Amino acid sequence: MSVTCLIVDDDPEILNYVATHLQRKGYQPVTVASGEAALAYLEKHTIDIAIVDVMMDGMDGFELCETLKYDYEYPVIMLTARDALSDKERAFLAGTDDYVTKPFEVAELIFRIQAVLRRYQIATETLLTLGNLTIDQTQLEVKVETKGMILPHKEFELLSLLVAYPKQVFPREQLIEKIWGLDYEGDERTVDVHIKRLRARLKKLGANVHIETVRGIGYKVTQDA
Repeated sequence: MSVTCLIVDDDPEILNYVATHLQRKGYQPVTVASGEAALAYLEKHTIDIAIVDVMMDGMDGFELCETLKYDYEYPVIMLTARDALSDKERAFLAGTDDYVTKPFEVAELIFRIQAVLRRYQIATETLLTLGNLTIDQTQLEVKVETKGMILPHKEFELLSLLVAYPKQVFPREQLIEKIWGLDYEGDERTVDVHIKRLRARLKKLGANVHIETVRGIGYKVTQDA
């Protein structure tokens, strides 16, 4: 099944350039020139991912991104000439999954699209189970038997990724890329902080699933024999 990409930009050259290359790679591009037009399209159609410019008349990209994420729960990549750290921060606070600055290589945009879609493919599995631990993707809840807990979003994504690939070692930089995005400018200690919290939560639940440190590399999930 082809992937439908909604491209939102008020520059017709950018729309044509991105759409042409995506189509060549087997994607189904849909182009609109404003945030309002994007929302009008979504009243009657569904998409798989949105690529959104920031600087547009009327509804700007930040506002559109927030609507796409929290009203529709679609993946979003911001594609913009604005490269200030404050703009990136605002975009990620609005919920964007990744942030690409212009000028850009279309090949890079495509592999970022692929990376975001892979993350969402994991997230759309209804239930993940390992040992006595069940992860409910629809409720953002982890359970051990009848005992459940709602996790903060990043912790939930991180645990879901690790549990989806048990025993696979994930380097810290790979976890940063998959959960926080390629343009995340914090340090790897963010991962360590989230892992520490997850370990405490799993212990509190009585899970027989553990997050192990692989010294000098990163983390993996294991379960008791």
